[in-house]
Amino acid sequence: MLNLLNHLNLVNQTMIAKIKRLNKDIELPKYHTSESAGFDIASSVDITIAPGEVVKIPTGLVIAAPKGHFLLIAARSSLPSKKGLTMANGIGVVDPDYAGPNDEVHIIVHNFTSKPVDVKKGERLAQGVFLRTEQAQWEEVNQLRDVDRGGIGSTGGYQS
Repeated sequence: MLNLLNHLNLVNQTMIAKIKRLNKDIELPKYHTSESAGFDIASSVDITIAPGEVVKIPTGLVIAAPKGHFLLIAARSSLPSKKGLTMANGIGVVDPDYAGPNDEVHIIVHNFTSKPVDVKKGERLAQGVFLRTEQAQWEEVNQLRDVDRGGIGSTGGYQS
């Protein structure tokens, strides 16, 4: 019974993440629906990105992931179709210790179009999700398995 009560308490607890705005006119990130997995992250500046250019767009935010978590930053699904931008590194990982006074979170984007792309201050470009993390201890061995899987793209023919 005590385990069930502890589980119910954990389910109802809200995660607390510390955040610092480098400029008080920057909005705090927010979840836009009650079931959103990610919160939106916006640009803190007006910027024009030239065709083919890769740019670090400042957010004006320093975000400390809660203990045992990291912040995953992914593009909003509309970024390529509406803006012609992709996240240059696919996703971003913000470690919990990247939270010094000036460790500003940036969104690294690539303009894949043949035209300049304007981004306005406050425009939502990415979404953040806090994920649990663990650091592994390495155990070196001579062999991991007795059978090779068959390489990239071989999942359909693999028999365990």
